[in-house]
Amino acid sequence: MNKIKLFISSVQTEFATERQLLFDYISTDALLGKFFEPFIFEKLPALEAKPDTAYLHQVNSADIYLGILGKKYGYEDNNGLSPTEHEFNHALKENKTKLIFITTDTSGEREKKELAFICRVEKEVVRKKFSSFNELKTAVYAALVSYLEEKEFIRTSPFDANICKYATIADLDLERIKWFVETARSKRNFSLSFNVNTEEILTHLNLIKEGGLTNAALLLFGKKPQQFFITSEVRCALFHGNEVFKPIPSYQVYKGDVFQLVDKAVDFVLSHINLFVGDRSRSVDVPVAYEIPRSAVTEAIVNAIAHRDYTSNGSVQVMLFRNRLEIWNPGRLPYLLPLSKLKLSHASYPANPLLAESLYLAGYIERMGTGIPDMVRACVNAGLTEPELKQEEAFATILWRKDQVTDQVTDQVTDQVTDQVKSLIIKINKEYTRQELMQLLHLKHVQTFRTNYLAKALNLGYLEMTQPDSPNSPTQKYRLTKKGKKLQQQLKKKK
Repeated sequence: MNKIKLFISSVQTEFATERQLLFDYISTDALLGKFFEPFIFEKLPALEAKPDTAYLHQVNSADIYLGILGKKYGYEDNNGLSPTEHEFNHALKENKTKLIFITTDTSGEREKKELAFICRVEKEVVRKKFSSFNELKTAVYAALVSYLEEKEFIRTSPFDANICKYATIADLDLERIKWFVETARSKRNFSLSFNVNTEEILTHLNLIKEGGLTNAALLLFGKKPQQFFITSEVRCALFHGNEVFKPIPSYQVYKGDVFQLVDKAVDFVLSHINLFVGDRSRSVDVPVAYEIPRSAVTEAIVNAIAHRDYTSNGSVQVMLFRNRLEIWNPGRLPYLLPLSKLKLSHASYPANPLLAESLYLAGYIERMGTGIPDMVRACVNAGLTEPELKQEEAFATILWRKDQVTDQVTDQVTDQVTDQVKSLIIKINKEYTRQELMQLLHLKHVQTFRTNYLAKALNLGYLEMTQPDSPNSPTQKYRLTKKGKKLQQQLKKKK
């Protein structure tokens, strides 16, 4: 097998020692040395060709471009470009795999042109920061091993396909499996019914391996997945301003299977953003539109849960600020899929393929890499700023909100009512069950609805029960009080 050629680039005078150490390390490592052939400019033989031409030739013949960036920009040619930037440009042009490692120096410590170069690089490719050679060596090793795995030079099973030790069928929630089968049959014409043996269903989904349950089986259908995977949870926080600042008005840690995590996190966001309600001029049903499109919120959260690194000690974080929604997950993009390609139609490289398959069957995600482009399109069509995607220590999706402008309301009563209660009150025109009210608002998480909508509307006297003496009756319904009808009229006049 021909070795994979690796070009190591940096400002010559800044990282000469590091380049040589990396060259020696990769060349002699028992694993990396078997697959990679590193090159540094010190190994370039004496040639008649100009050095810059020779370096670009080496980049052209390499499979991987490895760049190390720090404080210095380096020698500039007549066009004001350093050899390092020329090499990076050539690697970009030739579509080489690019691995970039950047020192942790502050912006003030870097030369201006180097800082500008780094800012440009950060928009193009995945990069990793380091503060010492040991950190650099470790990061390079991890990146090269990941490259070998993705190219299938070495084979390791995805996390979700590994067997979960000590787990048995008794740890699975059969009702959740039944729900999944019914949903998958409705959404994707799933071929099996719940009448077949549970093991047959799990086998069909590749969730049983060598007689044992896979990690994916527990994450998808476990009664208590967090007993096996402590950090498989979603942390949701609401902040009044545009920065992380205490006190936090609302903070929730959600647990459950991956479907429940998605539903709870989506409902958390929807219950704290504005809901715009139309009229019945075009339809019997009152149209509603969330400030950030529901499809975009769902796509961002599903991606974070489906593609996260479940071996990490970190959790998925959903943070709602006054001007934006941020979703972070402990994971990274595959090197085959650079950040710059995410917003375009692209091939799909799921980190957890078994999770992704079941989420697809249940209608939570789409195939063919269309999810993020659709998310971007939905936000732009809603008049929002285009979402941002970031890959740092974690992967982040940022969805921007509409400009938050507080209207001056003449009636002081309506000022004291939350947007969630208003969105509920304006929708009601008859008696509804709890389930019907949740459907009107497109909410799935019962506790979120009860806490942020129903309980508040009841406590404020805008809603009343049809059976007040039997609050837990299965036939219980809710309707507007006189006070609620008055508020509804006030809200409609403002529209």
